[in-house]
Amino acid sequence: MSNLSLASLLKTRQTLVVVLAFGLFAMAARGMLDPDIWWHLRTGQLIVHSHHLFHADPYSFTRSGQPWVNHEWLFEVLAFALYRVAGAGALIFAFALITSSTFLLVFSRCPGEPYVAGVATVLGAIASVSSWGVRPQMVSLLLATVFLFLLEHSDQRPGVLWWMVPLTVLWVNLHAGYALGISLIALSLLGSGLDFVFQAERSAQSAVHLRRLFVVLVACCSVVLINPYGVQMYVYPFQTLRSPGMQRFIQEWFSPDFHDPKYLPLVLMILGILLGIANSPKRLTARELLLLLPTMASALWSVRHIPVFMVVAAPMLAGFLEGWLRQAPARLLNGESGNFRRSAAPINLLVIVAIAGFAAARAWWVVQQQPAAEARQFPAAAVSFLVKEQPPQPLMNHYNWGGYLVWKLYPDYRVYIDGRADVYGDDFMSQFASAYYVTNDWKKPLRQWSIWTVVLPPDSPLVTALRSSPEWKQIYTDAQAAVLRRVPTESNSLKK
Repeated sequence: MSNLSLASLLKTRQTLVVVLAFGLFAMAARGMLDPDIWWHLRTGQLIVHSHHLFHADPYSFTRSGQPWVNHEWLFEVLAFALYRVAGAGALIFAFALITSSTFLLVFSRCPGEPYVAGVATVLGAIASVSSWGVRPQMVSLLLATVFLFLLEHSDQRPGVLWWMVPLTVLWVNLHAGYALGISLIALSLLGSGLDFVFQAERSAQSAVHLRRLFVVLVACCSVVLINPYGVQMYVYPFQTLRSPGMQRFIQEWFSPDFHDPKYLPLVLMILGILLGIANSPKRLTARELLLLLPTMASALWSVRHIPVFMVVAAPMLAGFLEGWLRQAPARLLNGESGNFRRSAAPINLLVIVAIAGFAAARAWWVVQQQPAAEARQFPAAAVSFLVKEQPPQPLMNHYNWGGYLVWKLYPDYRVYIDGRADVYGDDFMSQFASAYYVTNDWKKPLRQWSIWTVVLPPDSPLVTALRSSPEWKQIYTDAQAAVLRRVPTESNSLKK
């Protein structure tokens, strides 16, 4: 949209873009409910105050001093800076802007008419919305989309490829998802190479482009070293991906359950892509296929990767839809008459004002609801009880609550576990799961770590088991959390 005059803005096509932008912003305005955001904020606060980066765990008593690759340190500093300026509202607004910008960039990459591009973009957004929130993964998703944009435009403007080198430096210090960016470059290089080998006419320009893409890939791999943890950042992303514990115990690492209706948009996207490949006269290039198939496989492997598949697949779906609609009436796809434009302008203005007002109201409402939403998601009242009563440590807590306890109670209390699964390791997570679900030798972690206080959901199996033990006493409970304290006795059932 090159002309931003009011008359141009009120054309129906431009109105669609504005409505999409505000609609995406409204969808993306979400509270601070990710379990990890709290330890991110605490870490950012400590870095800002101490001017020191962490290389070992400071938060838990179970892994105190354990080496820690805090790959999100720059994200944490920036997140805390926003929080310090304007509280939760600043982060909610910032991440609504980041997420909506990501899918507007997806929209800009879609070929054909804006109506068709809008359908594909909205489907991709809805399919990935359950992963949205105030979390560093959204920054990685934005940067991945920027990389795709640069790769797609590099055929006409090869110089844009060099932007990926400084962006990699930024990315590797924000989040370990930088490996996704390098993977996109590598897949694009391999696919472009296959297209070059099998094309009927090979141009010198294509060969030069391949060489440039290879040099950029090498440069991006090299600048990964520009981070506080050095060569460790080369292996860290792959250690995470290979962790059986994460895939067993962390829900967003599970494969999508297609009995759940929220995965219907994912099914529709996959079906649309497969039908397009089978029936559309437009053939995907090797580069497109090598970007599409691995991201589709990763989305089927883990719900965490669905958004990445969406930013790759939505423009391809738009291309297929555009081809199918070629025979649609010209009035539908090719514009409007002058009389229609004039008569539609007041309606379009009302639509823009309405959607802008709705987006603003939605964001304001999310900010206002943050305390209540926080109390429903985390043990806010139980934390107040802990601060007041100071039950003895060590304390066993729920995995999803560890970050919240770090934000609210550190350094007075150290946590048993939190969302840094890489710090705790698969064996430790398995032991926690055994205790929590009262399976196998479920008393062993309580003995091993001399647990005196337990803070867990009131209906959890471990709380149910401890309530029936004379050696444990419930000292607080509400709908969200129960706090139990160990009663010292000569004969303790937790001892061998």
